[in-house]
Amino acid sequence: MSAPAVSSPEPLLTPGQVAALFHVDPKTVTRWAHAGRLGSLRTPGGHRRFRKTEVMALLESLTQPATR
Repeated sequence: MSAPAVSSPEPLLTPGQVAALFHVDPKTVTRWAHAGRLGSLRTPGGHRRFRKTEVMALLESLTQPATR
């Protein structure tokens, strides 16, 4: 299963950038994409990129506000 080619004006993030947001290894982000947990696009060179809005939505859904 291959991801569609990149053709989006939307900001895109690298696996390393996504990994930094979630505090995980970049290979974990790649596994999430392969499992369908996070959508990805492919650059013409074959590198994986992630839509910033989708990444931030996932991060929000997994983050709970602090309680006092």
